[in-house]
Amino acid sequence: MTNSAPLQQTHYDVLVIGVGSMGAATCYYLAKQGVKVLGIEQFDIPHEQGSHAGQSRIIRKAYFEHPDYVPLLERAYQNWQELEARTGHHVYFKTGLLYLGLHESDLIKGVRESALKYQIEIRELSDWQLSAAYPQFRVPENYTTLLEPDAGFISPEKAILLYVEQAIHYGAAIRTKEKISGWEQTRTGVTVSTDKGQYTADKIILTAGAWAGKLLPGLASRFTVTRQTLAWMIPSEWKPYEYGHFPCWVIADAAKPSIYYGFPALPVGAFGGPIGLKIGHHAHGNPTDPDAVNRKIMPEEESNLIEALNQFIPGAYASTYTMKTCLYTNTPDENFILDFLPGTDNRVILAAGFSGHGFKFASVVGEIMADLALKGKTELPIGFLGMERF
Repeated sequence: MTNSAPLQQTHYDVLVIGVGSMGAATCYYLAKQGVKVLGIEQFDIPHEQGSHAGQSRIIRKAYFEHPDYVPLLERAYQNWQELEARTGHHVYFKTGLLYLGLHESDLIKGVRESALKYQIEIRELSDWQLSAAYPQFRVPENYTTLLEPDAGFISPEKAILLYVEQAIHYGAAIRTKEKISGWEQTRTGVTVSTDKGQYTADKIILTAGAWAGKLLPGLASRFTVTRQTLAWMIPSEWKPYEYGHFPCWVIADAAKPSIYYGFPALPVGAFGGPIGLKIGHHAHGNPTDPDAVNRKIMPEEESNLIEALNQFIPGAYASTYTMKTCLYTNTPDENFILDFLPGTDNRVILAAGFSGHGFKFASVVGEIMADLALKGKTELPIGFLGMERF
């Protein structure tokens, strides 16, 4: 997929910097419309250095973070289905999603608000209904339990590879293991320099994840990159926690900040590794340089996740199979940035700051980036994600 020297063609209609989740979808939506597009990725595709690996990512519509995301999620669901229909491969897996927390928690209030505004099916489960349907959970008496039946997870590595494959089929050029050293706007377009050569393009789209601040030093203060940890745990008994018997879940622990979340144990024959139930803590980790991340797992990071499982899902933990690190790129308000870069005559477009909740939107972000590059606007409702809010 990559060569030691630049491609013979060095000018493109659009150049996409970063071919992770957002960049892969962007390359696809551009190439499908006949655009001469080049995608440049500094690592392999996919890889575990950034934010878009990890076997599974939750997708849901009753968005507690902000109800304005729901129309984008409706489109994202449609676009994931379109990718499945085009390729004949599943990337969306419906498991249902349990939300658990105090009635007054931001999680439960936000889910109810989005569900009410957009008529999303949400079921409130009584204690006995939860016990009958999902006896694996142990929930405090004062917690509310909501079920979103149509939620589930996306398989990220497969989705990224399918988008890249389809983009190549439509004529996109994809370069891996090539690092951007800089870019500059010229009178006629944009010039991008890498460790392998130089390219020009009419426009560039920055989908660089945790490296966005390094490519946009003037905006670096808008992005805080944090180190996060994920774990795959082996349950005491396998079947009650495997895919088909166990849902995705999100729990707002009243005693700790932010939320815990997790997935069923997935069969490795269909999904690859790691083995076990995946669990994470959606709370900002320590700030880090994306080029110098400490990948060593600390004992307290493991014990934090084990304690959450023991508290809310007793029986889910017998041993730790593996733990991994990933990166969040956080904006001040934890909402995305989807916009033109000011002062570039709409030649530079930015998709960044996904703050640990962006992957599910990749299929619609790719469409939005293509719209902005080719039409100068999009009909999709992204006004609340513009640069002007800063």
